Amino acid sequence: MRKILALTVAVMTASVLVAGCDSSDPETEDPSVGVSASPVPSPSLGLAAPAPSATAAPSATTATSAKKLKSGAKGAEVLALQNRLTELGYWNGKADGKFGSTTQQAVFALQKAAKMGRDGVVGPKTQQALDAGVRPKARSTSGKFVEIDLKRQLLLLVDEGQVEQIFNTSTGSNEYYEQEGETYLADTPRGKFKVSRQIDGWRDAPLGMLWRPKYFNGGIAVHGAPSVPAYPASHGCARVSISAMNWLWSNDEIPIKTRVWVY
Repeated sequence: MRKILALTVAVMTASVLVAGCDSSDPETEDPSVGVSASPVPSPSLGLAAPAPSATAAPSATTATSAKKLKSGAKGAEVLALQNRLTELGYWNGKADGKFGSTTQQAVFALQKAAKMGRDGVVGPKTQQALDAGVRPKARSTSGKFVEIDLKRQLLLLVDEGQVEQIFNTSTGSNEYYEQEGETYLADTPRGKFKVSRQIDGWRDAPLGMLWRPKYFNGGIAVHGAPSVPAYPASHGCARVSISAMNWLWSNDEIPIKTRVWVY
């Protein structure tokens, strides 16, 4: 029994020491820029319109078809869906009438905010959430914040208590993993932090590739990733899509010293 307890304490101690997605020494890197480890994707140029109040009436352009809209769909109904998502503040790039991965990410975020199943498909219940104008509420009341809601897996850009942009995110899986013979817990610690360093390019970290990371808690960062599922799956970082991370950089939405509230 004593051996089991000692092992448990050792594992818990190791999990506290983990530096998240990137376990390198932060003091060895430039705090503002970095070198790309692979070709840099072109930045997304889509700009989301300002979000309305939570009581705003549904847009006239809201998709009304009874059929489901999902990845691969095209046409006027998809365009209406994209415009409605943008109107509500769910970032999905530039509306083009094509239901791709960027639109799917926004649908994930809407479904999370509405506390429903997260399949990325716009069926009757998701359409009802669109029509009702479902939006998450901020916790901060003054100043600018990046809020990361662990329970709903949402990343919010908040200004003076108003949610301006909403992103699907995937944070720590809360599962144990092995690295160099040690066991760690893939968690995203709660608390209030500030962005302290950033890398404008790919970071080839010990636990994987991070696109344009914005570090706010040791080796834990908001960063772009090719895969951003609708559930917690990272080693501790807050993943967003590559296109979303490009937009955040292009519009200087998370500069150095930005406050980050993880709850």
